Amino acid sequence: MRRTLFRQTINAISLSLLIAVAVFTGTSEGFIAGGSLDPTTIPKYTEELLVPPAMPKTGTIGSIDYYEIAARQFEQQVLPEGMPETKVWGYGSINHPGSFSYPARTIEAKVGKRVRVKWINDLRDDSGSFLPHILPVDQTLHWANPAQDCLDGTMMTDCQGQSQAPYAGPVPIITHLHGAHVGPVSDGLPTAWYLPAGDIPPGYAAQGSRYDDIFGGSGEGQGFAVFQYSNDQRPTTLWYHDHTLGMTRTNVYAGLSGYYLLRGGLSDLVSLVLPRPAPAENDPAGKKYYEIPILIQDRSFNSNGSLFYPDNRAFFEALNVPPTIPFLSIPFTPEPAVGGLSDVAPIWNPEFFGNTLVVNGKTWPYLNVEQRRYRFRLLNGSDSRFYILKFDVPLSFWQIGADGGYLPKKPVELTQLLIGPAERADVIVDFTNVPAGTNITLLNIGPDEPFGGGVPCPPGQNPDDNPGCGDFAASDPDTTGQVMQFRVGQRIGPDLTVPPRFLVLPNVQKLGKSSNTRMVSLNEEESATVFVSVDADGNLIFDPGSATAFGPTEAVLGTVNPDGTGNPLEFMDPITENPSLGATEIWEIHNFTEDAHPIHLHLVQFEIIDRTPMGDPVGGPTTRKPEAWETGTKDTVISYPGEVTRIKAKFDIPGLFIWHCHILSHEDNEMMRPYCVGNMANCQ
Repeated sequence: MRRTLFRQTINAISLSLLIAVAVFTGTSEGFIAGGSLDPTTIPKYTEELLVPPAMPKTGTIGSIDYYEIAARQFEQQVLPEGMPETKVWGYGSINHPGSFSYPARTIEAKVGKRVRVKWINDLRDDSGSFLPHILPVDQTLHWANPAQDCLDGTMMTDCQGQSQAPYAGPVPIITHLHGAHVGPVSDGLPTAWYLPAGDIPPGYAAQGSRYDDIFGGSGEGQGFAVFQYSNDQRPTTLWYHDHTLGMTRTNVYAGLSGYYLLRGGLSDLVSLVLPRPAPAENDPAGKKYYEIPILIQDRSFNSNGSLFYPDNRAFFEALNVPPTIPFLSIPFTPEPAVGGLSDVAPIWNPEFFGNTLVVNGKTWPYLNVEQRRYRFRLLNGSDSRFYILKFDVPLSFWQIGADGGYLPKKPVELTQLLIGPAERADVIVDFTNVPAGTNITLLNIGPDEPFGGGVPCPPGQNPDDNPGCGDFAASDPDTTGQVMQFRVGQRIGPDLTVPPRFLVLPNVQKLGKSSNTRMVSLNEEESATVFVSVDADGNLIFDPGSATAFGPTEAVLGTVNPDGTGNPLEFMDPITENPSLGATEIWEIHNFTEDAHPIHLHLVQFEIIDRTPMGDPVGGPTTRKPEAWETGTKDTVISYPGEVTRIKAKFDIPGLFIWHCHILSHEDNEMMRPYCVGNMANCQ
């Protein structure tokens, strides 16, 4: 969803005035706004990459590995030493006070061995009182709404609120293990959230409408939920993160995420010749690791070290703070507009792009590596940003796995790697022949704006000024165009791993024939009640007589009408996707928006079949097979604008699940839908 209105008005607004609002980098159409801390003043490559340790277990219950993991608030040195610490949220073991961190420690799991986690909401201060959110939460969205302050006057949770003020009450959480083959009782449904135990204000609900569905059901009103994971899937890279209705973006941005690595089984025998070890519980200090998770996220900061996140819609339009610069003057929900109430949320922004890159909780870190092979588990944990990664020297990524586990039969050699929000890429990087003393920078040439596919222009160019240079301007080479640094030293000891070009990976068993094909859609909405024009001073103002609808106001999923158009549906509309238990289905995802969306289905690991431009015959000359790195199984797929993306999945656990866009700002404002496997009565 692009800055349509901003692009229409940018010529009326001087860049010098825009700079007065905040720090901007890049071109006039590709800048990134942020907080009061200029990202160009942050030293790069002065801090060593944190390798997340393994999460310590609480113990075992029979043959089940048992964890008690809480979410807490603390200060962490995210910016380099000498700069202020940052208040963040993170997970940790309640039995090990020193284990809390952003990102969280890694849960190490084994195929076929169950894991049980008591997820505790401990967002409280030392006296036990609840802590308010550290970021602005928009209460006018369809969100968890613990205050039960519904716009329509009813008193219930999980509804659209009526207050324009940022939420200041106790914070709900619910943890989702992304990519897990698990039933609804442990899936982390967005409406199964719960507040911390303790001083809940009068009239507040302690948990969401689906909390009673949770495994065990023993934590009601006590600030926890117990989930159990069977781990009955291929070894792979999973990750856990908060998934609360309407505020996933703020809870994840605050720091609630971590890796969950599933190992073992016959298909993981190849790991014996891959780089290792990875962190394990009770490792001694200073142990060297050759398998390392790398979580990449974009953030912005204020000069006091705090996280910056926008608290108004004018931020997205690049219009802030009257009367210094042109401003946004329109009615917001629930103010009156044309023919009803405004449908424009006052705080929510359609996307967010930070002006600083953070890797494993450190801004622009470095990693000392030896002249040998390394295994990196890459994860894009950003709100909206797509990364296109490459090295600044001739060096390849050898991708061996994706969301669902190993790629079939052999690795894929890539000189650059596209990774959308929530996607994972399991790669080997071979530093064997790199001269000792070489510093290598991992670059990002993805855009500083919504991604629609295509290739970047050369640095410093954009397609508006240089038609034909590419499809978009690459990210700012001084800030978001740099990710981290690798410092190559001499190898210590032998490297007994197999060179990636000779690796033989396990085959992937294909799904059988499909029994049904269903068509779903991705749609973008503009306001139905707020119309705007630009006044003589460049202000974007409410104009009931204008034909220009303000937007975008939300992105939504839906079905496809008989005439081939999209049929947008809200989260609370009746369920339209109801696969039979055990059915294998093809889903045709029709993207009617201008941008690419990473679409995630809970429960399943699916096969990507192909992509075809809308209006063209599937299987015709314009149909594209999946990319080489998409030939295994996936739980998140990039759906490109104007295309039909086809995936195939088997739905083998009954009950209520969700599918959604993993641009977090999209899923928080209606780009999420429930689906039901099997008997619909079990999903009511």
